[in-house]
Amino acid sequence: IAHIYCVDVHGIVGENFTFPIKVDRKTGHITWKKNKDKVAVWEWENKPTYFGALRDRSVLTETGSLTILNLEPDDAGPYELQYWDSVKDHYFSFVLVVSDSLPEPKISCNTSSGKLVLNCTADFQGSLNYTWKLSNNPRSYQDQELSIPLENVDKTGNAICIIKFSQTERSSEISLIQCLP
Repeated sequence: IAHIYCVDVHGIVGENFTFPIKVDRKTGHITWKKNKDKVAVWEWENKPTYFGALRDRSVLTETGSLTILNLEPDDAGPYELQYWDSVKDHYFSFVLVVSDSLPEPKISCNTSSGKLVLNCTADFQGSLNYTWKLSNNPRSYQDQELSIPLENVDKTGNAICIIKFSQTERSSEISLIQCLP
C-alpha cells in the first residue's frame, strides 16, 4: 500500500524554492525525480547524491525536503518524492511552475453604498499576499480588497497595493481623488 499526494507549487526565477514536504519518520531511502530522472538520492548510511542540472544547485534534508537554489525556467516540471519508512513506500508528486517575475499589481476603484472600494489584482498563478497602505494611515490592511467609508477618504491621499510571493514584492499606487465621483 502506498500513500500518494499531488500538488502544484510555484516559484520565481532566481529565488530558492523548497518543496513543501516533511517526512514524519526516519527513512532508509529518499529519492527525488524530475520527469522520471533522478535528481537527488539519500541512503542514510551515505551523504545525499545529486544528479543532472540540480547537482550543484540543490539541498536534500533528512526531512525529505528538496531545495532548489537559484531557480531557473528549466526547473519547471513534474517532480516526485519516493521514500520508504520501513513500513511502506510513500509517493509525493508535485508540478513546479516557474514564473519569470512577479507582475505589477493593477488597482481598480469604485464607489458603492457610501464606500470607496479599492481592488488589487495581479495575473499570477501562485497564491499572493496582499497589503494595502494609505498615505494618511500608519496601519496596513491584509486583503485583496479595501473598503473605506467615503467620509473617511483623504482626497489628497494615495493608496498603495503591495503583492508578495515568496521573497519577492511588487507594488502599485493610486491617487484617491481619481476614484471619487
